[in-house]
Amino acid sequence: MTNSLYPWQQDAWRQLQALRPRMPHAILFHGAQGIGKADFIEHFAQALLCENVRTDGHACGACASCGWFVQGNHPDYRRVRPEALEDDLPEDGEGEESAKKSAKSKTPSKDIKIEQIRNLADFMNISTHRQGLRVVVLYPAEALNTPASNALLKTLEEPPPGTLFLLSSNSLDRLLPTILSRCRKFALPMPSHEQALAWLKSQGLNDADSWLREQGGAPLAALAQSESGGREETEQLLQVLAHPGVEAALRAADKLQKSPLSPLVASLQRWLYDVFSMKLAGTVRYYPRHKRELEALAGRIHISRLMAAIKAANERRAIADHPLSPKLFLEDMLLEYTSSCQ
Repeated sequence: MTNSLYPWQQDAWRQLQALRPRMPHAILFHGAQGIGKADFIEHFAQALLCENVRTDGHACGACASCGWFVQGNHPDYRRVRPEALEDDLPEDGEGEESAKKSAKSKTPSKDIKIEQIRNLADFMNISTHRQGLRVVVLYPAEALNTPASNALLKTLEEPPPGTLFLLSSNSLDRLLPTILSRCRKFALPMPSHEQALAWLKSQGLNDADSWLREQGGAPLAALAQSESGGREETEQLLQVLAHPGVEAALRAADKLQKSPLSPLVASLQRWLYDVFSMKLAGTVRYYPRHKRELEALAGRIHISRLMAAIKAANERRAIADHPLSPKLFLEDMLLEYTSSCQ
């Protein structure tokens, strides 16, 4: 088996091996979104279940356990994640009933629900295969809704023997403090710009530097965004942000109303961060190709209006997935931004 970790994860992998002689019952891997945390913990899960693990801690890729893991049917492994992720990734063996519910759902849930945590009970109460570990991978942990968080907490408070939980989070401040206190935290690093750029170029991504900067240096997020087909929509939005005006805002809202709203709000948030950064420090992080427009905006917008715009964008991000009217949502957002820039 080849080492399937990303180049920027090699040091973290070596540090992780120090925990193996005395494994905690739960490890919470945390770091920025889009750096490969889910791939890292699944790689670790396979290595923990491997029957002939290599000296460097990686799974052998050849034993029966590795075969089951790759096929997605290892008897001692469970993966818990929102239904929305199941459309894009292999099945994780949560059972036929769960799959049927997911298939009937018009909009796959972005939450991890209490039923998914309760479904682990039978798994944890039966003997392990070949007297090995049970491994539960759960991500992203902030997707746990309140009932699911409480159910997981009960399990972590009285962990079943021989069971290891591997959790991943993009945002520790969105987790219950009690869950944080019952997990060993392990930080996964953001790659350097050079590492991330080299990897993106190896994936054949054109204009990799711009994609990477727009995603804050997160290479997997940059690659996913480049493949989403939303470049034209993003460019339309950026033109309005660079040259704000009432007529331009209304035209853009009409054209963009059928586009996913969360990425558009995220683009606005990054744009406002660049205006803020330019105003206070004279630097740009996300959109260096628009430095001239950002500099002009930073020079004329009052700091109080800028802070209000940032707060409003953050509030919009929380409701962007469920707007009453996408067109009105965009009109209000862009008109408010235009007003802030006057």
